[in-house]
Amino acid sequence: MTDQPLPLVQHLIELRDRLLRMLLAVLVVFLSLFYFANDIYTFVAAPLEKFLPPNASMIATDVTSPFFTPFKLTLFAAVVVAIPYLLYQLWGFVAPALYKHEKRFALPLLCASVSLFYAGMAFAYYVVFPLVFGFFTSVGPENVTVMTDISLYLNFVLKLFFAFGMAFQIPVATVLLISMGIASSESLASKRPYIVVTCFIIGMLLTPPDIISQSLLAVPMWLLFESGVLVGRVIERNRPDET
Repeated sequence: MTDQPLPLVQHLIELRDRLLRMLLAVLVVFLSLFYFANDIYTFVAAPLEKFLPPNASMIATDVTSPFFTPFKLTLFAAVVVAIPYLLYQLWGFVAPALYKHEKRFALPLLCASVSLFYAGMAFAYYVVFPLVFGFFTSVGPENVTVMTDISLYLNFVLKLFFAFGMAFQIPVATVLLISMGIASSESLASKRPYIVVTCFIIGMLLTPPDIISQSLLAVPMWLLFESGVLVGRVIERNRPDET
């Protein structure tokens, strides 16, 4: 028995309800984490504090920064933690319009996208931050003490978190292009030189203006593109069996 199409008003009502659930989920997670806001900031600041001189510390140049900076970070953390539930609500809204084979394909892709976003953030924290902060704190003049503002530091790391989380979506985008027939694995592979240049341009635009962080974003993007092409070749080989 096929599902009857719903009127537009019912679709809008369902969308409103799901958006409210998403906002409520973020609020619940935020309230659960807010007590630990300072601890969360301490955890995020650890990669930089490890390289600060013994007589240096992070500072707050704005009187409201000690409150609003951990607040902002906790809100960001709440959204990140709630991402699986947020995407589940979006999936529940979109899924009825998909065919069975589309659902079988889209659900693993959605799970892969979430996992890769988390992996990108983890890569930034455990690999990129120590290298970048170690470099910057070691090349400054000897008579300059590094004392980073907590708000500016947060803006810096959030930008990198988002940049690496989105960059790790490249395999998903590549697989989508190949599976939808927009491009083939061979055509994408033939554009490899342009892809590499584009990766470094994106790295230049999304990261601070230094060659280290740019390369640390561009090189993984290129490798992720190659992995997406490999998965795309597997999909192309199995495509006749799916008909």
